[in-house]
Amino acid sequence: MLYEKELEFFRKILKNYRIQSYLITQGDKSHRGIDRGIRDFLDMEEDYDQLFCTPHESITENMICKITDIFFCNYYFIILPDTEVPSTFIAGPFIDIDLNQNSLMEIAEKNNIPAHIFSQLQKYYSSVPVYTDHDVILSLFNSFGELLWGSTDKFIYKTINMSYNNQDFPRVVKNLEHKTDDALFTMQMLERRYEGENKMLQAVSQGMTHQAEQILSKSSSLMLEMRVSDPVRNIKNYSIIVNTLLRKSAEQGGVHPLYIDGVSTDFAKRIELIKSVEEGISMHHEMIDRYCNLVKTHSMKKLSPLVQKVIALVDYDITSDLSLSSQAEMLNVNASYLSTLFKKEMGLTLTEYVTKKRIEHASFLLTTTNLQIQTVAQNCGIYDVNYFTKMFKKHTGKTPKEHRENSIKF
Repeated sequence: MLYEKELEFFRKILKNYRIQSYLITQGDKSHRGIDRGIRDFLDMEEDYDQLFCTPHESITENMICKITDIFFCNYYFIILPDTEVPSTFIAGPFIDIDLNQNSLMEIAEKNNIPAHIFSQLQKYYSSVPVYTDHDVILSLFNSFGELLWGSTDKFIYKTINMSYNNQDFPRVVKNLEHKTDDALFTMQMLERRYEGENKMLQAVSQGMTHQAEQILSKSSSLMLEMRVSDPVRNIKNYSIIVNTLLRKSAEQGGVHPLYIDGVSTDFAKRIELIKSVEEGISMHHEMIDRYCNLVKTHSMKKLSPLVQKVIALVDYDITSDLSLSSQAEMLNVNASYLSTLFKKEMGLTLTEYVTKKRIEHASFLLTTTNLQIQTVAQNCGIYDVNYFTKMFKKHTGKTPKEHRENSIKF
């Protein structure tokens, strides 16, 4: 298969859209979760086998086929060219219509689906990604088709709608008569959701961005439970929960609330501006990235609470009086004790640490702004520009002017 890397890249793109993808060979029955388990739950194994495990008679080579099943879920089928063993690429499910609680109840009533099964159907649909603008997904598959066959005129696009009106629903309903609202099943779902959340939070508390991202991608459909009928309001509500959990996770990772609050507040404001489920999911990934960076940058887990407060105060306002005596008075501790403790834990004196942070901030301002050197000095808490110049050269080997000019050259 000459396009193996391209196929893997395409599958990663679909994964970012929360759309599963599988490579199925003829007779392969190993991927029983391809429909997120709905057919197993409804005792429809025969339907499952016919749809996913055997070649569909309407699907031919050089074709991209979209099948909408009896649950209004869409799947893409492609018979892959040039494979050693005949293989079908299947991607899905996703929904391109808004199935709110009322519409689900009407469907259940129309098909005589027992009320005690309804809650599980709600859980199922809350786990399936929704893309009301189907053109976005279609364009992805058209691009993939061009990659496989060279151009759009070398393959065809076909849609198949397996309308529920043509299905033997009485058979399905009869199979459901013995079903109950299984408390054990509900417990297991909750346990899996909480387990996924806990693993993600643990990864964030350690600043492990990649691992946290993987857990979120794998478990987002399970975690995101439909609690209200409006999917956008639902994703906003869940985003508020995620923001709170990640905030606490960063705090457990040793980040002082002073650093966390700004990030948390920013996300709290943006959450209410979310316009789609996809935008909310994207924000969850951004949340993980920013909170993990907080842990990587500001974790003080190994430091004593007193030293943590000193560092937070320095970072909070570099322009204030940060002398040892001032800090000791502010924190109501003995100056000698504070000095000894800080040197022991940080490896340098408080004065050296403050100077280091001021030089770092000065370097940043000199290379990213056009502020006058005197203004830069003031923004670093040093109000004598001559003293600032001497101190800057002592620590960097260059005057502030030379440092700026040198950075412009590069």
